[in-house]
Amino acid sequence: MDLKLNVQSSPHVRDRISTSAIMLDVIIALIPATVWGILRFGVHAAIVVAVAVISAVLSETLFNIIVKKPNTIGDLSCVVTGLILGLNMPPEVPFFVPAVGSFFAIVIVKMLFGGLGQNFMNPALAGRCFCIISFAGFMNNFTSRMSVDAYTSATPLIILKSGNEVNLFDMLFGYIPGTIGEISAICLLLGAIYLAVKKIIDLRIPILYIVSFVIFIMIFGQGKSTNINYILGEVLGGGLIFGAFFMATDYATSPITPLGKVLYGILLGVLTGIFRLFGKSGESVSYVILISNLLVPLIESFTIPTAFGKEGK
Repeated sequence: MDLKLNVQSSPHVRDRISTSAIMLDVIIALIPATVWGILRFGVHAAIVVAVAVISAVLSETLFNIIVKKPNTIGDLSCVVTGLILGLNMPPEVPFFVPAVGSFFAIVIVKMLFGGLGQNFMNPALAGRCFCIISFAGFMNNFTSRMSVDAYTSATPLIILKSGNEVNLFDMLFGYIPGTIGEISAICLLLGAIYLAVKKIIDLRIPILYIVSFVIFIMIFGQGKSTNINYILGEVLGGGLIFGAFFMATDYATSPITPLGKVLYGILLGVLTGIFRLFGKSGESVSYVILISNLLVPLIESFTIPTAFGKEGK
């Protein structure tokens, strides 16, 4: 009997749905945030997102040509990486920044480690953090020529750190400064609901992330535990919702065990609370997710169920 088994790297999905179909659903879920970000910030923001996506696709294509491997852009994972990276860019960033970020994300973080499923951290977030370190001035400039409201110079988290209250309505509907895709909580939640209904993401991770973060800041928030404006402002600001639903749930870099998902979500919430309350910068979600990505193998080593019939030691 000629039995051929196809063994591939993670993510392993027990379903007929293909990787490209999953990635397409993620792209669809990000459409509301993308469209709103472009409407708010204008043509420059649209080009930033386009440059990030095109650079990601070209980087993966050229890498496969150089190493003489089949082209893998058909699985759409590079499109998702570029889109998430582009949406994590300030609206007025120079176009070379997302291009460099996409190259780093695809070539250095993803392809050099074997491609989809073998990367040890989220490529889009790694690309963003690389850009923050390399081009700090550009990556921390959230002003926009399209913004005419009161939030043209300070992000909500900066306002909260200064002890003032934020406009929660503006944060819900996206009338605030920030990266292109993070400004509207409503748009992001619409996308998250779509992914949940399609069973693309496991809600345990994002829900535990947000809940544990809220509990942490209520305990250690230095008298702000009952300030609803402060708590909701922290949840709605700084890319927390974007990170919780669209990046922390990445198949390749999040735990696969049920208990591992629980511990992972709590770890994300606690680390975000530590960074925001005791760090100098409120923009910490990207770093928190990357740090937690690195701890996933350790989490899984402690949470893998014992095989049936195996003696405990």
